Formats: sequence, C-alpha cells, structure tokens
Amino acid sequence: MSEPDGTTLDKLYQVIASRRDADPTRSYSAKLLASGAPAIAKKLGEETVEAIIESVKGDRARLAAESADLLYHLLVLWAASGVSPNDVWRVLDARSGTSGLAEKAARRK
Repeated sequence: MSEPDGTTLDKLYQVIASRRDADPTRSYSAKLLASGAPAIAKKLGEETVEAIIESVKGDRARLAAESADLLYHLLVLWAASGVSPNDVWRVLDARSGTSGLAEKAARRK
C-alpha cells in the first residue's frame, strides 16, 4: 500500500456523494444518505463513542479503525447536509496561525 497523499478524505467524499442516487439496498452510503441527516448524526455519535472507548483502552489499532469509521460517517453527514470538504478546509485554513484559545474566545463574542 502506498503512503496516503492527503487527499484520502476528498476522494472518499466524492465516492459518498456519488452514491446519493444509488440503490440503498446495494450501497451502504446510499442507505445512510436516504436515512437523512438526523439518522446519520445518530450513527456518527455512536462511532464517536466507539473511538473514545478505544482511546481510553489504549488500543491504537482499534482506535485507528474506529477513527476511520468516524471520519467516514462525518463525511456522509457532510454530504447529506450540503457541506463539502473544501467548506471545512477553508474554515480550518482561516483558523490557521490563531491560538485555539483566542479563536474560541472570539466565537463567544
């Protein structure tokens, strides 16, 4: 397997988005997208808890696997909600170079 090049999430998002009109009986992404944002958000919450549990256990391999599940379900939620990875990357880029504490304080105002 080659080293990831930083576009993995963008590529996965494109696959997920391409499944929007696919048969939900043949595609898990299509099934999730057909279920709507609230159901996807619930699944995302479940995956978050599973990642937290593996983190607390200290199982790096399981944490990596659960993190992949978490990121996948987050991308599905983005697709269902009309958010693209570039929307998120722009927000992150805008925050770059700003102290996390200062950025959080600015959001409260």
